[in-house]
Amino acid sequence: MEHMISPSSPNSSEPSVTFWGGAREVSGSMHLVEAAGRQVLLDCGLYLDRRIEADRRNRTFPFDPYRVDAVVLSHAHIDHSGNLPNLVRQGFGGPIYCTSATRDLLTLMLADSARIHEEEAIHANISRPHDEPWVAPLYTRQDVEKTLQQCVSLPWERSEEILPGITIRLVDAGHVLGSAMVALTARSHGRDFSLTFTADLGRPGLPLLRQPSPVPPADLVISESTYGGQTHEPIERMGEALRVLVRQTVERGGKVLIPAFSLGRVQLVVHCLQELLKKNRLPAVPIFVDSPLAGGIAEIYRHHPECLSEETLRELEEPVNFLTGPMLHYIRTVDESKQLNTRRGPCVIVASSGMGEGGRILHHFKHHIDDPRSSIVLVSYQAPDTLGWRLLERKPTVRFLGREWNKWANVVVLRGFSSHADHKDLLAALTPLAGRASKLCLVHGEPTACEALAKDLRVSGFPEVAIPVQGEKVNLL
Repeated sequence: MEHMISPSSPNSSEPSVTFWGGAREVSGSMHLVEAAGRQVLLDCGLYLDRRIEADRRNRTFPFDPYRVDAVVLSHAHIDHSGNLPNLVRQGFGGPIYCTSATRDLLTLMLADSARIHEEEAIHANISRPHDEPWVAPLYTRQDVEKTLQQCVSLPWERSEEILPGITIRLVDAGHVLGSAMVALTARSHGRDFSLTFTADLGRPGLPLLRQPSPVPPADLVISESTYGGQTHEPIERMGEALRVLVRQTVERGGKVLIPAFSLGRVQLVVHCLQELLKKNRLPAVPIFVDSPLAGGIAEIYRHHPECLSEETLRELEEPVNFLTGPMLHYIRTVDESKQLNTRRGPCVIVASSGMGEGGRILHHFKHHIDDPRSSIVLVSYQAPDTLGWRLLERKPTVRFLGREWNKWANVVVLRGFSSHADHKDLLAALTPLAGRASKLCLVHGEPTACEALAKDLRVSGFPEVAIPVQGEKVNLL
């Protein structure tokens, strides 16, 4: 296989980081650190876009995978981890460092991603013209198995020399189960320099997980900026809004459909619903989590109490919690999922995917989007041109599964369930580093979000706040 050559050789004298993904955009996180004669990749995420350009970028790395010595993975979300099997497929044979919870989650997340790529390739080949080339999946489940063998789990807060002259420490980011900030140090030109990568920084005050740790100071800080310029609604207000929506839908005999990402968002929404049931603030309505992936993730939560808050650990000892209860049902098989569509009476169905672009939620939409008794509650980020985005348009119909559907169900968006830090949270986390960081780079955000956050960070005392573009290199000394 032909490989692209990195613009920097692994023996480059100047330590640097090159931003190859997640630069002025919110997916495809991937940053290449070159230091001490080595190459370390921070994250290896997928571009979550259906355009041809995104497929090209996912398939082709702008550096040689053979030359990468190690990967440090912040967490298991696909926009941060989803291209690892392709990296391995193209020649990367080094270790992938992450937390233990992230390693366990990858077994499910990457296998599910590979299944989707394999199925999409099959469908593409069935419909392709005979004179067009055969479509290969981005990677397969066999590639995932090899990738998992290269994963090395590290404990929280322990410095580990992963390569000669390069040390990392994983710090709790509080975003999803096992998510970590990366504190990296390396020696060059007779001195030590440091880099902190926040990855996705968690939102203080949310239930379930431990609170985010302080951001480690460093010479260069690479921070996310997803919700720069935006303020989340308090989670308590979201709980009340969800209560009202569910009660109204149940009273008119409809179903509540909630598309949600299987890792993080499903657990938060189910926790909120279970708390309302425990406090008798909702009628005894059944809750169906229609996602085999979410069901498997629930079991991984049980095996990683070190990531959970003290309050959550106490909650898990009760008969009703975000993982179990008499009204909570995890749907595994396709037949069980189909039975939900013919089930009589109100219920809540939480299913992937969060943007409605695939998964079982599509079939629930098909059966209930034209039912004025039912409600669709969007609790996740909706990227432009996705089905979730189109559902919010002020049009009487919406197109999916190859046809137009009457949009008679009640469509509501609740924006306060995000597990990302918002503008004020990011300022609170980063401002203590003013004067302790020589450079600050903002990534994982649309340009308007980056600019809004950069403006206030400069006021807070950061003399140099950069918003790198894809392929831009920043020297670390």
